Amino acid sequence: MAFLGDGNHTAVTEFLLLGLTNNLVLQVILFIVILCIYVVTLSGNLSTILLIRASPQLHYPMYVFLSHLASTDIGYSSSVTPKMLVNFLVERNDISYTGCGIQLGSAVFFGTVECFLLAVMAYDRFVAICNPLLYSSKMSTELCEQLLVGSYFGGFLNASSYTLSFFSFDFCGPNKINHFFCDFAPLVKLSCSDDSFAIFFATFTAGSVILFTMFVIAISYIYILITILKMRSTEGRQKTFSTCTSHLTAVTLFYGTTTFIYVMPKSSYSTDQNKVVSVFYLIVIPMLNPLIYSLRNKEIIGALKRQLGKNMFS
Repeated sequence: MAFLGDGNHTAVTEFLLLGLTNNLVLQVILFIVILCIYVVTLSGNLSTILLIRASPQLHYPMYVFLSHLASTDIGYSSSVTPKMLVNFLVERNDISYTGCGIQLGSAVFFGTVECFLLAVMAYDRFVAICNPLLYSSKMSTELCEQLLVGSYFGGFLNASSYTLSFFSFDFCGPNKINHFFCDFAPLVKLSCSDDSFAIFFATFTAGSVILFTMFVIAISYIYILITILKMRSTEGRQKTFSTCTSHLTAVTLFYGTTTFIYVMPKSSYSTDQNKVVSVFYLIVIPMLNPLIYSLRNKEIIGALKRQLGKNMFS
C-alpha cells in the first residue's frame, strides 16, 4: 500500500481474493474440477466455432450468432478462470489494482455481449418462425452484421461504465475481497469515497441491458408461442418448438443465475451462495452452452459427422 498525502489513510495498490475456501483438500479438488470444466469449455466452444466456419450448410444467421456466442463464452470464462486456478496453487491470492479493474471490465464486457447475443438469437427465431417466407430478406447479411456490432458496442459501453466507476473509487483499506474474482459489489464495500453517482450509473447501465434484452426475448417468444398455437398439426408444433428449446434452456440458465445475483434482495442470500452462483454462471454455463446447442441439433450433429467423415477418408 502507498500512503496518501494526508497521512491518515493508505491507497490500495493490490487486493487479496479470499476465494471459495481455505480448506487445502477442497482447494485441490476444486482445482481439478474447475480445470476440467475450463478445458471442456475451451474445447467445446472452439469446436463449435471451427465446425460452423468449416460447414457451408451452417453459414446462415442462427449459426453465425451461435459462433459468436461460443467466442463470448470463451472470453467470459477466461476473464476469471485462469486467475482462479492460479490462486488455488499459490499461498498469496493477490491481484493488482489495475488487474482487478481489467478483470471486472472484461467480465462485464463478455457478460453483456452474451445478454445481447441471446436477445439477437431470440429475434432470429422469431423471424424464422413467424415470418419464414421473409426470413432471407429480413435477416440479411447487413442486418446480422449490424446486430453483432451493436452487441459488442453495448458490451463495451456497459464495461466502460463499470471500469470507470472502479477507477473513480478511493480504496483506503482493508483490501480483502470476499470473492474469487473482482466483482463490483465487494469492491463497493471496500471503497472509502462517496461513490453514489458511480454506483448509480453502473447499476443503471446494467439494469438497462438486462431489462432491454429480457424484453426482446419475452416479446419474441410471445409471438413465437402465438404462432405455434395457431398451427393445426401437433407434429408441426413439436418440430417448430424443438428449434427453440436449446435457446430457451440457455436463456433460462443465464438469466436465472444473473437475476439471483443482481436482482434478488441482498439479505436473501449469503456470500457463500453468491460465490456458488457466480461459479455457475461464470464457469459452468460457458461449458454447458455448446452441449446444449449441439446435443439436440440435428444440423450440427450432421455437419460434425460430415467433417469427421472427410477427415477419416481424406
